[in-house]
Amino acid sequence: MNYVVIIEKSGSSYGAYVPDLPGCVAVADTADEAMELIREAIKLHVADLRRSGQPVPAPSSSAHTVKVAA
Repeated sequence: MNYVVIIEKSGSSYGAYVPDLPGCVAVADTADEAMELIREAIKLHVADLRRSGQPVPAPSSSAHTVKVAA
């Protein structure tokens, strides 16, 4: 499964979250570290959903960039 991951810089750290998996988040000092942590968080989140008998949301979000003239 391929989930969209959003990485945001906040002050001196980076936050990552998965729109299709509410509550699946990670925080790190670098964007690369945030990606590593969120990848592991997704695996754990999905495993926990399955273990508890809850449905695993299918990936449905998409991300796009929009170029805007200054």
